[in-house]
Amino acid sequence: MVYNTPSDLRYSKTHEWVRQEGDEVVIGITDYAQHALGDVVYVELPAVGATITAGESFGVVESVKASSDLYAPVSGEVVAVNTALESDQSPINNDPYGTGWMLRVRPSAMSEELLDAAAYAAYVAEIDH
Repeated sequence: MVYNTPSDLRYSKTHEWVRQEGDEVVIGITDYAQHALGDVVYVELPAVGATITAGESFGVVESVKASSDLYAPVSGEVVAVNTALESDQSPINNDPYGTGWMLRVRPSAMSEELLDAAAYAAYVAEIDH
C-alpha cells in the first residue's frame, strides 16, 4: 500500500511526523500509523508547559485494535495541544497531517534519527509486507 508521506515533513521510525513552523514544531502521527491502528478512539497528550524528551513516550493513542505509546521526535516545551482531539479523535484518521496534529513544541533538540519523506517511505515499505 502507498501511504501519504508529505515531503515537507521529517519522520521518526516510531511513526510520528514533525513540521517546522518558525521556532516551533508541530507533531502528529503518520498516515501509516493511523492505518495500522485503525479507528482511533482515545488520545492522551501532555499538558501545555510540559517538557518532552526525544525518544521518550509523551502520550498514548488508543484504537479499536490496540493501544500505542507516542514517542517524542524532539525534546522541548509543549506550547499547544490539539484539545479538539479530546472529544473527537476522527481527525487523526481523516487528516493526520492537518487537523489531526497533536502537539506544538518549542524544541530544544531534534532527534538525530529523523528521516526525510523518501527514507521514511522506504522504511514503511520494508516493514509493511
